[in-house]
Amino acid sequence: MFKYETHLHTKSGSACATASGREQALAYYRAGYTGIIITDHFFRGNTCIPKNLSWEERIQHFCNGYEQAKNTGDEIGLQVFFGWEETFDGQDFLIYGLDKQWLLNHPEMEHWTIREQFEAVDNAGGLVVHAHPFRDRPYIPKIRLYPKLVHAVEVYNACNYEEENRQAYIYAKKYNLPMTAGGDSHHLPIVCSGIETDTKFQNIHDYITAIKSGQEKRLLYLP
Repeated sequence: MFKYETHLHTKSGSACATASGREQALAYYRAGYTGIIITDHFFRGNTCIPKNLSWEERIQHFCNGYEQAKNTGDEIGLQVFFGWEETFDGQDFLIYGLDKQWLLNHPEMEHWTIREQFEAVDNAGGLVVHAHPFRDRPYIPKIRLYPKLVHAVEVYNACNYEEENRQAYIYAKKYNLPMTAGGDSHHLPIVCSGIETDTKFQNIHDYITAIKSGQEKRLLYLP
């Protein structure tokens, strides 16, 4: 079996993280993972990227955590893929399948609506996952659901309360949406979750295909 962490952060892009890309890569490798997907907070979320830089400079800084993790992964034999987490008034969406050049080409994305985001990512062959949709915290004004504007739902988040994950599972089942799981790790020691598959992914698009097609996989839960 091959284990993949689908949701984690680095201090290069996420203001709430304290682990570097290199530290994350080493920690997940030691934990027996085949690969990880870096999903730092993008510019409308809890980013640490200065707003007074040019778009190109901001993207360069934003990708540093992933690039550091990727370089480390190449050294030690860990697959490292790229994604990000965008926020709309407290609601978080994990984006997969698009790259640094795509970000550089779309400075208008900072002003997109949730619908515009979904349509653009979908048209580009990417994946939109509603992260921890039932998370209830003071910084989240309201729980809002968008079953027609996501491809899948994160039904298990290792940093959630049990009831929040249960509600996410019920929601995904009700709307027949594919399910994912993620650790949402920000610090060391790492928090582990993700998925386990019989087939090793060659790239991020294999992960997207596995989720969208409902390919057999096991969601990884904390013991």
